[in-house]
Amino acid sequence: MLQAIRRWTLLCLASGLSLLAHAQYPDKPIKIIVPYPAGGTTDLLARSLAPRLSERLNQPVLIDNRGGAGGVIGSQVVAKSPADGYTLVFGSIASHGILPAIQNPPPYDPLKDFAPISLVAMTPNVLLANVASPAKSLADLIQMARSKPGELNFGSTSLGGSPHMSGELLKSMAKIDMVHVPYKGGAPMLVDLIGGQVPFAFDNLPSSIQHIRSGKVRALAVTTTKRWPGAPEIPTMAEAGLPNYESSAWFGLFAPGATPKPVVELLQRHVAAILKQPEVEKLYLEQGAMPVGNTSEDFARFIAGEMVKWRTVVNDTGVKLN
Repeated sequence: MLQAIRRWTLLCLASGLSLLAHAQYPDKPIKIIVPYPAGGTTDLLARSLAPRLSERLNQPVLIDNRGGAGGVIGSQVVAKSPADGYTLVFGSIASHGILPAIQNPPPYDPLKDFAPISLVAMTPNVLLANVASPAKSLADLIQMARSKPGELNFGSTSLGGSPHMSGELLKSMAKIDMVHVPYKGGAPMLVDLIGGQVPFAFDNLPSSIQHIRSGKVRALAVTTTKRWPGAPEIPTMAEAGLPNYESSAWFGLFAPGATPKPVVELLQRHVAAILKQPEVEKLYLEQGAMPVGNTSEDFARFIAGEMVKWRTVVNDTGVKLN
């Protein structure tokens, strides 16, 4: 009886300390790992969110770029980190939607090894051409590809990312043969596109919008079903000649899987509040992104659907990730 009372007392004490720890969260700096190089869309959106989250939490929120393997390396770091809310990852459709669904074996489970906090933003991808290219439209590109099967290259931000898969979807729907050239992020890919080392590319709109506006690259089409409000002059892939074409990128915040629910809920509330601010919505739209800020439960359901969708696309296109 005495031992049972002691165990009950220790359990209550531990629970009380746990609740106290949650109530005090955060009491030290928080690190958000961006699993891609600096300068890409994931990095830009994370750096827009971090200082505003820092203001609301009264703690520094630091960005740590850990690129590699299409977002897998940095994400694995967070999956294995202490589940205390101090190490997060700003994941993407590639790192938490496509690659875990199609790699065998999967590098991790986005819904078990991570605690989804909130879907932060969605953005179209954009088909780009070097300004010296004779292709002035999607129809021009398709005609060129059909006249030179297997000779045209297109770049993307990573192997298995949504820009890559947007290109594979184009190849499948237009029945053309192009060679994929994967890069380690949007920034190095854009350097080669501008320099003419690769004639065409798919990118997330936010990381390329300034180069489009400055005339350094030519935008042929966005991958969403409707023109993007922040760049209404760019036609959709459907308008440009591929009806029913659709591919969108998304970005969200995750904690390690066993992170206490009160911590996840606190972070979700702050992220959602930030994304509702008019100046943030304006900033994201100017960058080519649409802020979201949904609940953790809705985000988890969304991810489950995305994994099914992209597994189907891979099966249909026969794309290989090696």
